[in-house]
Amino acid sequence: MKFRKTNISDVILCEPHIISDERGYFFESFKKEAFEKFIGSSVNFCQDNEAKSTKGVLRGLHYQLPPFAQAKLVRVISGKVLDIAVDIRKGSATFGQHVSVELSGENKRQLFVPVGFAHGYVVLSDEAIFSYKVDNYYHKESERGIIFNDPELQIDWKLLLKELIISEKDKIQSTFNKADLFEINFK
Repeated sequence: MKFRKTNISDVILCEPHIISDERGYFFESFKKEAFEKFIGSSVNFCQDNEAKSTKGVLRGLHYQLPPFAQAKLVRVISGKVLDIAVDIRKGSATFGQHVSVELSGENKRQLFVPVGFAHGYVVLSDEAIFSYKVDNYYHKESERGIIFNDPELQIDWKLLLKELIISEKDKIQSTFNKADLFEINFK
């Protein structure tokens, strides 16, 4: 597995070494020791989640507040999505900036979204199966969100507004300026 820092260095792109032949393929999708060595800290994923969605479904931008904040390792099993991670850590040099990466069943890339980031994705293929690990359990009272089309964030979701399928909850999320964000002490 190769690890690469993105334009926001705490968000990590993971690219597996794929072994293919006439029978199919094999790759290691997660190796704790190598992953932790690269990020320089330990991570204890406690749950795997999976979602199936059709083209245009946009989920996000979601996060949980401390002490229930979550780091995520996301990937696409089949189909293609545009995955977004927004830095919501006040005081960060990249506060308000985002990472945008295409993840697909073909490229088998994964994205590590650390604590302190809002996360979302939109399905670009006819359908997609999205899978992710989290290091903390869902906690409804700590759940927060930012509206997907906040003009301050300038996220290009690659689809027209009329093509998007968005839950009622995600249509009324807070703007970035009014959201409960992370207070992190950066040295």
